[in-house]
Amino acid sequence: MNQLPHQLVIENVVQYKQRGKVSYSGSVLATNALTLNYVKPFDHSSGKGYQRPVDLKRCKDFANYLSKGDISLFPPILLNAESNWEFVAYDKHRPNFGRLLCNKKASLIDGQHRLGGIKLYIQETDSELNIPFVTFHFLDEDEEIQLFDTINTKSKPIGNSLSKFLQRHADELSWISTELVLQNGSPFQNISSITGKRNNGRHITLQNLYRMVELLTKSPHVFHLTKEEKLMLVLIYFNALKEHYTKEWSDYKEYRITHIVCLNALSIAGADILSVCVSEDKKHIDYNAIVKYVRKLKKMDWSSSSALRYIRGTSGSKTLAAELLIQMMPDQ
Repeated sequence: MNQLPHQLVIENVVQYKQRGKVSYSGSVLATNALTLNYVKPFDHSSGKGYQRPVDLKRCKDFANYLSKGDISLFPPILLNAESNWEFVAYDKHRPNFGRLLCNKKASLIDGQHRLGGIKLYIQETDSELNIPFVTFHFLDEDEEIQLFDTINTKSKPIGNSLSKFLQRHADELSWISTELVLQNGSPFQNISSITGKRNNGRHITLQNLYRMVELLTKSPHVFHLTKEEKLMLVLIYFNALKEHYTKEWSDYKEYRITHIVCLNALSIAGADILSVCVSEDKKHIDYNAIVKYVRKLKKMDWSSSSALRYIRGTSGSKTLAAELLIQMMPDQ
């Protein structure tokens, strides 16, 4: 399982110690990286396996990420050489800089899907990549399993909300959603969170706002407006709702208007409103009409004790949106 057809040499490697463990850091061509590792599956007969089956979708997603070019940076793969790699310094004046003589394959601890994606990418593009790596000279099997477990259970993803914030310069909806959190005069400024953590009255996440904007701007001629025009539409629509239901908007506990299922319903209904208020050639936007449609809402009981407490999920939002449209656009 860990045999190599012949010895492989990796140049320009740095040797160092990490918590008393000898480690190596460097880079290697993708074709060699794919040859130099083997995986210990969780169902290995030795009882010391731990790796999950490869998820092909994750590999394809990473291959697609690599196709974006020089911006496609990624962290090193992590290996255990099991004492089968020998470090040779170039000279005595630089004892920690040299080459690795790889006599057998190293056990892959972290990076299985990255390597799977790299394999797809170089096959599809007939190209090469330099793959960064960190290799422990030797970990016993239990240390290796413990490290894998720590990497995959202790780390916490940044979450969709913060991810949307980080993408705001490249993704239009992320930019609009972020502006709804940060901009003075936004009805969401003091009740929403960029990081996705709900606290201190901030019960709406950036991911929630992203979904709302997506629903609200989905009609074709609205979708193709500039991001600044879309932001203006969103602000006018939801500010009109906030002004129309001032008490309800400011009291999350007693009223449900700013609960996500209701905000999504308002966004679904709002998509029809904006579609009417924006001309198909996108040359005219009737902002005043948006406010007039909102003010037609007269019979909504947003209290937490009302029938709204029973609505849940996407189907609930769609049902409520249909009821809202009956009031806002009775002649449609």
